[in-house]
Amino acid sequence: MTTALLQASRIGSGEKRHGKLGLGCWVFGGSSWGEQSEADSLGAMATAWEAGVTHWDTAIAYGQGHSEQLCGQFLRGKWEKVFLATKGSPGKKPKSIVKSIHHSLKNLGTDFIDLFYIHYPIKGLDMRPHMELLEKEREKGTIGAIGVSNFSVEQLAQISEAGRIDAHQIGYNLFWRVGEEDVIPYCREKGIALVTYSSLALGILTCKLPANPRFEEGDMRPKTVFFLKNVWPYVHEATERFKALAVRAKMSPHHLAIQWLARQPGVEVVLVGARNARQSMDNAASLQTEGRLPIDPDLLDEATALSAELHRHYPVETNIFQWHP
Repeated sequence: MTTALLQASRIGSGEKRHGKLGLGCWVFGGSSWGEQSEADSLGAMATAWEAGVTHWDTAIAYGQGHSEQLCGQFLRGKWEKVFLATKGSPGKKPKSIVKSIHHSLKNLGTDFIDLFYIHYPIKGLDMRPHMELLEKEREKGTIGAIGVSNFSVEQLAQISEAGRIDAHQIGYNLFWRVGEEDVIPYCREKGIALVTYSSLALGILTCKLPANPRFEEGDMRPKTVFFLKNVWPYVHEATERFKALAVRAKMSPHHLAIQWLARQPGVEVVLVGARNARQSMDNAASLQTEGRLPIDPDLLDEATALSAELHRHYPVETNIFQWHP
């Protein structure tokens, strides 16, 4: 099928190319999102693979390495065809980031990681020594590209003094556009690829959550900005209005949200998670263009305006998870 999913793009100087849609593998860790079975996780992986999704994103923090281990199990024998990204959280000592790389390699069962991110910066800590060690790992051929996640402009500028940032993974979606104020323009100017996480606003942009949602024990979503008591009513109202826009676009809200995000300048990869094979298939169909009428630009502008109105009700916060280590 003809899809934007299959359009070749590249992060870093390697030869591997991948599509606009990436598989977010957080849920496969089996924690933070409620109960998740390995059978469902492997089914989601298999369907994403069959659909042509070759950019996969995990982290050592997802289920204390369980997500990496499951990804490694599924991808055995497929390493030449997948672009695998993972992340490590730095300690105060720079060598901690190197230990994280080698721990991830062991979990994954491989000797090379295509893209390695510093997951979160440590507030007030000079991260340049960590970056210098990452560049040495790149020279050794342990990692291909270097990324950061959840960095401010100041932190991006400082760490860039010690090495080349190939990608910045940032929380970005129609209902969370805080990065447009400074971080996203900076990345566009510097040629740093934008990779989006929480691309469906933690599932909110599927427009399936009720006015009074209930979550399983262990689900971290109630602690996020979207579900603050003085914010959620406005978010839910916005989902109802967005649902009407999706009807006019003759597609699901889920697909319209991904289409909107994929069109934003500088966005190289839209990461979307999946709990099972059905969700993986639905994600893959989101960027299909064959047999689909073009989206009216005015409709996309209406979605952007709706989003801007919603943002007026958010507290001053740069991170969806309100997490600042």
